[in-house]
Order: sequence, then C-alpha cells, then structure tokens
Amino acid sequence: MTDRLSHLVVAWRRPLVVAAHCALWVLAYLGAFLLRFDFAIPKAFATAAHAAWVLPLVIVRLVAFGWLGSFQGMWRYTGQRDLENIVKATVASTGVFALMVLAIGVRPYPRSVFLVEPLLAIGLVAGLRLGVRAFAQAARRIEQDGEHRRMLIVGAGDAGEMLLREILRSMPGVTPIGFVDDNETKIGMRIHGSPVLGRIEDGGRLVRELDVGEVVIAIPTATGKEMRRIVDLVTVEGVTVRTLPGLDHLVDGRVTVKAIRDVAIEDLLGRAPVELDSAQISDMIRNEVVLVTGAGGSIGSELCRQAARFRPRAIVLVEQAENALYHVHLELRERFPDIELLPRIADICDARRLDGVFAETRPGLVLHAAAHKHVPMMEWNPGEAVKNNIGGTRAVADASHRHDVGRFVMISTDKAVNPTSVMGCTKRIAELYVQVQAQRSRTVYVTVRFGNVLGSNGSVIPLFREQIARGGPVTVTHPDMVRYFMTIPEASQLVLQAAAMGSSGEIYVLDMGEPVKITGLAEDLIRLSGLRPHRDVEIVFTGTRPGEKLFEELAIDAEKVTKTRHPKIYIGRGDAPSPSEVGAVIERLLAAADGATAQELRRALHDIVPANAVEPVSEDGVVIPLRK
Repeated sequence: MTDRLSHLVVAWRRPLVVAAHCALWVLAYLGAFLLRFDFAIPKAFATAAHAAWVLPLVIVRLVAFGWLGSFQGMWRYTGQRDLENIVKATVASTGVFALMVLAIGVRPYPRSVFLVEPLLAIGLVAGLRLGVRAFAQAARRIEQDGEHRRMLIVGAGDAGEMLLREILRSMPGVTPIGFVDDNETKIGMRIHGSPVLGRIEDGGRLVRELDVGEVVIAIPTATGKEMRRIVDLVTVEGVTVRTLPGLDHLVDGRVTVKAIRDVAIEDLLGRAPVELDSAQISDMIRNEVVLVTGAGGSIGSELCRQAARFRPRAIVLVEQAENALYHVHLELRERFPDIELLPRIADICDARRLDGVFAETRPGLVLHAAAHKHVPMMEWNPGEAVKNNIGGTRAVADASHRHDVGRFVMISTDKAVNPTSVMGCTKRIAELYVQVQAQRSRTVYVTVRFGNVLGSNGSVIPLFREQIARGGPVTVTHPDMVRYFMTIPEASQLVLQAAAMGSSGEIYVLDMGEPVKITGLAEDLIRLSGLRPHRDVEIVFTGTRPGEKLFEELAIDAEKVTKTRHPKIYIGRGDAPSPSEVGAVIERLLAAADGATAQELRRALHDIVPANAVEPVSEDGVVIPLRK
C-alpha cells in the first residue's frame, strides 16, 4: 500500500507542480490589474478580451520555465540558483508577452501590468518554494532525536556564511549559536539570524559560557601560524575543534558540510600553497610515458597522482610490493580512467627485469622514488641499504641511459648531507652516481633533495597518533630534536617543478621552511586529540637512535646553493665527481654487501663519505667507536 502511494505521488508530482505554477501566474495577472486600478477595475479593462490574454502568458511562461528546468527541482532544497532561474524565466516570458500584446493585443491595455505582474509572479512562486523549504527544515528538526550540538563558527566571512547556510539546510542536529571574528566592525551584526558574538580571542570564554560542544574554523585562507593561534584560543577540554580545508581543496570555493573535518597537524604547520609553472611541467609530461619507481610508497604514489594531472600518455607503476602496487593502481584507475596505467612488479636491483620493463613501455620520464628510507632499520641492515639505495639507483639510472629516456629524476633526502647514518651515506653515494651518469649520457639526470614529509609511511606522525590512541606515552628521542617538514603533495609538486626546470647533473634543494621541534609536534598532536600533554598523555624521551642527528641540513657547504627562478627551489652546484672513482667505490660496496659484517660496511661507508660521522652499531644498538 505504501509503495503504491509513493508511486502515485511520484507520477502526479510534475503535473501538480505545473498546475500550482499556472494558478500562481493567473493570480499574479489578476493582482496586477487590481493593483493598477486600486482594486476597482473599470469596465473598459474588465473585458473577456483582457482576461483571455492570461492564457498566452501562461503558455509562454510554461515554455520558459521548462527550458530552464525549473519544474524539476526539489522545493525542499530551493536555493539561490533556483531563485535566479525563476527571475530569468519570468522576465524573459514577460518580455515575449509584452511584445505580443503590443503587436496584436486589444486596446486599451495598461502598460504598468508588464511591470507589476512579473514582480507578483516572482514573489508568489519564490514564496511558495521557500515556504516548502522552511516547512521541510522545521519538520526535520522536529524529527531529530537527542540533544542538539551547539556550534560556534570562527570566521564571519564568505566561508562562514556558506557553512552556516549549509548547517541550517541539512544539519538539523546542530544549533549554530553564533560567530567570532577579529573584524570588530562585524561584532553585533547577524548572519542568517546568528550573531557575531566577539573576537576570536573571546572564543574560549564563549565556549565555556554558552555550553558549546563543537567549534568549526571557517577561514580557508588561514596560514599555519594563524591556525595554531586560533586552535590555542578556542580549545576547551571536551570540545571538538574542526575546520574547513584550504581554498585549493574546496571545489569552486563552495563550502559543504562534508568538507568539515578535524583539525590536522598539517593545518598547524601549514605553508603557503605551491605556485607551479604548469605550462613548463605540462611540456615535460603531456603525452609522455612516465615511469615511477616505488609507485606504491607515499612519495611515489603522490608523484603518480600529480603527474596524472598533466595528462601523460601512460604511467608505468614500478613497485616491488604487490599489495602496495594493487592499491595505488586501483586508486589511480578510479581517479584517472582516461590515462593508461601499466602496473609492473619489479625489484629495482634486477637489471634484467628493468630492461624488460623499459623496452616494453619506452618511458620518456623516469621518477625514481624507490628506496630504503628508515634510518634505524638501515643501521641494522646496511647491506640491504647498499644494494637497494646504491645498486638499485645505479640499475635504474643505467636502464634510463640504455633506453634513451629523456629525463631521469632521483628523489633524495636531507640525510644525504654530511650523513651520520647508513641510509644517508647510501643516498649520498647514489647522488654521486647520478651526477656521474649526467657526464656521459644524453639523458638529463636531476636530483631533488628534501626533508621529511608529513604523514608518509613510517614517519613520526602516524607513530605518535598510534601512541596517543593507546593512551601514551608518546616517545620522543631527544627534547632538542628538530626536523624540516612539508606535505606529501607539496613535495611531489616541487619535485615535478624542479625536474622540468633542471639541467643535467644538478642537485635541487627544496625550501622546507622553518625547522619544527619534535616535542612541540607531539604536544600539538595530543591537543588535537582532545587531550592534555604531560597530563593526559605523557611524553617520554628515549635517547637518540643509531644514525640520528639532532638537526638536518639541506645542502653541503661546497655545493654553493643558489636561488632559482622558483622561490621554493634552490640549486646546488658542486665539483663533478670522478666517474672511475665513484664506479670503483660502488663495485666495492656491492661486492661486500652480502659478505661483510655490518661493522665492516659502516667503516667502508665512513671512508667513502668522509664528511659523515657514521659509527658502527652492535646488534643491541650500542655504538662501537671507529677510533680509540
């Protein structure tokens, strides 16, 4: 019975909507005559001929409304675009109607009807739709079970207004109690009935006094420094603080309820959006075959996403881990269905397999992101670091030369600068080999070096989040430990920019901004979880790990780093390494990778990269001095 009733409602809805509009237009036509003559229409105008003109008016208006699709919308969701279409259709149909009356109509005919009637028609039609919407919203609020969440919105600008409108329309369980904003001229004013209650610095007090349960920061242009200030001012125990993403993540600048998310550490460390020379990157990638090694990793997968934006002919996904390759291939296939994706399981140390992949796919651009990157793990397994980071890089670089790749880009790390770890040493030697290849190949070889990326696999932030979820403690190696951070998309975008502008043999260094204290990072993450550092969650210092430095450097003094035309990319130009010496060193290291002990490999790395202070470490983590 219910299903039959629903089918009847659906079947009769459109005719009822059209009939309601026709009735309102007839009322508007009659009302225009009544208003024109102060509700006393003279006999000369109260004729059947004058009344009959309502029929062509209704027909013309039906055509106009149908053409703009105004009979198809759901009235409970009536918005600005619907009202704009009502005005357009009414004005256009009135114009056609006026031309018809003036050309062939009866005489006399009151010209003021052409002005009064459309105003009445717009008011009646829009009023009916808005009334239905208001009734639907009230009904949803009545049906909503449980207590309403009381929300305070930070930012009484365009984003705050759009957010409030969305809340009133589709979040019946939320009661917006008002705004706070640093623009004092807005204080005391109202937006859709909600007052601007004070400045942002009053937020904490207002949250406590007005029993606020949720605060939403609606300032998409806020910098990391501004976000940190706002979060500190409005955070009260037991209150959820959420935010809107930056303008670059909002589609057409439109705010939706789905866009609201928890404040992330990336917001507090926020950096200015990267400005790219899209034309230059497009020239490098468009209609090209792009091969990405380590395609299943954090940086590799993001390089695939960023490259796909520039419409390559195909992307070759080279990855050793089957599951990681499966997931990134599935994601890219759904997001970029028009781009050919070629997933290839391969170990970058397997030169024969690489030759097969290169011969099959014929890449023009290689983005080499595959590497062993965990510092302590490589201290315990130096032979694998040598084989993968040095031998694997050599294999991919050689394959690029043999198969006439146009451009090869190696992703390096700040840990390669004056390295104190096995991982850093192996990446530095890999950098040297790439520079050697640049001296003897037509392929353009470029290295891009940067620091830590927020949220990458195995980075400190996911570890801290897991520790906080378990109730702590959060482990930090040293109270003075600092690191450079940038987001994964930012790093990947700048890699592509540096690759597009780079000349062969150059090392590009990305501007990582200001270094971040790891202790402060841990405290911020605890606060964002709604807890208090050192009270709800302890922070414990465990001591530096093998190979760690208290701070990282981005360039070697001898490289003479200078600015490029991009404000976030620098170039390092050092002395060209000797191909024969670098080649002999790599052969010696690879030969010892499986046979030598960990201590012997560390000593060999120390001799090869003399600027470092890498020390052998025993199996239990105790440093063994190189010199007595």
